Amino acid sequence: MGRTLWSVGMVLGLAAPLVLGSAARAEPMPVVVELFTSQGCSSCPPADRLLGELAGRPGVIALAYHIDYWDRLGWKDPFSLPAATARQNAYTRALNLQNLYTPQMVIGGKTDVVGFDRPAVLAAMQGKGDGVPIHLSRADGKLLIELGAGRAGEITVLAYSGETETRVARGENAGRVLKDHAIVRAVYPMGQWDGTAKSLSLNLASVPDSATIAAVLVQSAGQGPMQGAATIPLR
Repeated sequence: MGRTLWSVGMVLGLAAPLVLGSAARAEPMPVVVELFTSQGCSSCPPADRLLGELAGRPGVIALAYHIDYWDRLGWKDPFSLPAATARQNAYTRALNLQNLYTPQMVIGGKTDVVGFDRPAVLAAMQGKGDGVPIHLSRADGKLLIELGAGRAGEITVLAYSGETETRVARGENAGRVLKDHAIVRAVYPMGQWDGTAKSLSLNLASVPDSATIAAVLVQSAGQGPMQGAATIPLR
């Protein structure tokens, strides 16, 4: 595929009414933990378990992106998405990394950690900061997003689901029942943001039925550090 792939442990819009004015204050920002994983990777289940633990913590938004480049190695992950691989590639560029790998966790859009290295993951999650005020609601079949003022960047909406078990028949995890958490089912880039208070929306008819939660991430340009994040149930 023209890139080095390896696994740790193996050789190798309709505008909504704006209610957040330009003077809206920053608010405490959740810690965003993004795991890049695959059911075809024997090193990934410990990272998946750790993500499930983190997903239950207050003040944490945990997201699992199932990449698709492992699918050709014996087991096609039913949750794999080309958009997950594209997002991991973007982090590889943004963080000046040499390789794609699984399991990889990215904390706050700025720190790269091996996904099963619990001490390193917890250390990277330390420290709290304020973020862009984000208010989410649902109306008339749309997800309504209202942003207060902040630094210019980019906006992404993610639709994801909760815990799921899968019996894996082939590949490195053959014979195992794997438990996955916070599975990203769809990624919706919402474009660049100039930092001014803004309202935008996403038609929920485009969201897969399997998704039960939406997350909105505001990041510095080029998929940089998180500037704000929020979630809302979809069901």
